[in-house]
Amino acid sequence: MLLTITYTGHETDKLGYLLYKNPNRAQQFSLNYGKAYVFYPEVSDERTTVALLLDIDPIELAKDSMGLFDYVNDRPYASTSFMSTAIVRVFSTAMRGKCDSMQELADSPLRLTARLYGLRDGGNEELVREAFEPLGYTVEMERGLLDESFPEWGDSPYINLTISGEVKLCDMLNHLYVLIPVFDKRKHYYMAKDEVDKLIRHGEGWLDTHPYRDKLIRRYFGKRRGYASEVIEAMDEDIVVTGDIEVVSGDSSEIIGDAYFGAAEEHRDGDISERMEGGNVSDSAVESNADTPRKSLNQCRMEAVRDEVLRSGASSVIDLGCGEGKLTAMLLDIPEIKKVTACDVSVWALTRAKERLKVDRMSPEMRDKLTLMQASLTYRDKRFSGYDCACVVEVIEHLDLDRLSAFEMSVFKYAKPGTVVLTTPNSEYNVNYEFLEDGELRHTDHRFEWTRAEFEEWTKHVCEKYDYTCVTCGIGDFDEVNGTPTQMAVFTRCD
Repeated sequence: MLLTITYTGHETDKLGYLLYKNPNRAQQFSLNYGKAYVFYPEVSDERTTVALLLDIDPIELAKDSMGLFDYVNDRPYASTSFMSTAIVRVFSTAMRGKCDSMQELADSPLRLTARLYGLRDGGNEELVREAFEPLGYTVEMERGLLDESFPEWGDSPYINLTISGEVKLCDMLNHLYVLIPVFDKRKHYYMAKDEVDKLIRHGEGWLDTHPYRDKLIRRYFGKRRGYASEVIEAMDEDIVVTGDIEVVSGDSSEIIGDAYFGAAEEHRDGDISERMEGGNVSDSAVESNADTPRKSLNQCRMEAVRDEVLRSGASSVIDLGCGEGKLTAMLLDIPEIKKVTACDVSVWALTRAKERLKVDRMSPEMRDKLTLMQASLTYRDKRFSGYDCACVVEVIEHLDLDRLSAFEMSVFKYAKPGTVVLTTPNSEYNVNYEFLEDGELRHTDHRFEWTRAEFEEWTKHVCEKYDYTCVTCGIGDFDEVNGTPTQMAVFTRCD
């Protein structure tokens, strides 16, 4: 995906000063699931163009984003929430309108043209005009066929958008930052509470007076209607609402109340010094008011499970449904654990786990500690027995409900580990994923997803039938109404 901004007029070669990006060399920045590149296709006194190019890896995105995206998706080609994130990561200083060496130029309206390639408007050109024309831009759109080889398929849902006008550079960047997500129904980040404050800050001075303000705000937040209402009310009352988000820091994460607070990947405002030209902005870059990076839900989930394994005092652990071995790798690094077995029904997954764990390059001691094993969790298997702890992370929802009892017997009746740490999605939280229709599951391979009450009922059934006790909690950002995205149960066998 590509964004270009062209400055025409007098001394346009000063654009690099305003952006804190050297026109003489290309620069690279790290983003979620890819890279961002900044370069200047043309530089002169009369016309200078800067380009922001994103290279998103669709394979990594599909693997590591909780199933939000299929392996074939439009993320590498369309201007979506990734582009909005890249703008604030790469041009955050320019967005604040700061330029120590040329503040007068930064404060002046310039003759600017922005060209955004592959914006998905879904054929709603009226919405594009409603968003940009009231801000004083001249709007031009180009749309081709979905596939020239099959004209009967009709027009493409994507446009190449050009907006031009006399505007301050900081204003144009903020306009793009806020309005691109208005057209993106499948944002790659979790819409957390602090998005309220961000939208107010980046919309200051223009969004509150926009004639289509309420429509744009509601589309920006999607199904998070409560957040949209907060912003609208705050703008009406001329007050600022500050988000209050819990953040997990390093290995010091702990259970607080009834929720294990982690942080899903989200749209961030990196307060990063961009005077360090050529320096990389990592994916863990944080805001000026935060001391720790945000973590993906998957990372928080793995750390929560690992911490419970440590609390159990287990010296031998079996990772049932290990997938590509992310949790297994974390367990291998714990000296107190002397034996780790990774089990999955998929030979392909075990092959990937072997590659991820670099088994061929392991020391003899580490190789002796690890066992890779192909097996099904719905059949009794003597190899499952003898472990202090079993981990079952995001597995049971892939089983047919009529096979769940077989899983229970395999793990709780026959294997009988001292501790079982199990996680599964909380279906109530799905309303926060705007790309999901009502009742739709998070992944095409999920057979079911439970509410918190349904999960509690199942854990009580297991405890009563197989003589275990259980404590449940949540993992991920906490929603006061719908809880957390992941729910975890820690079963302990009664003596």
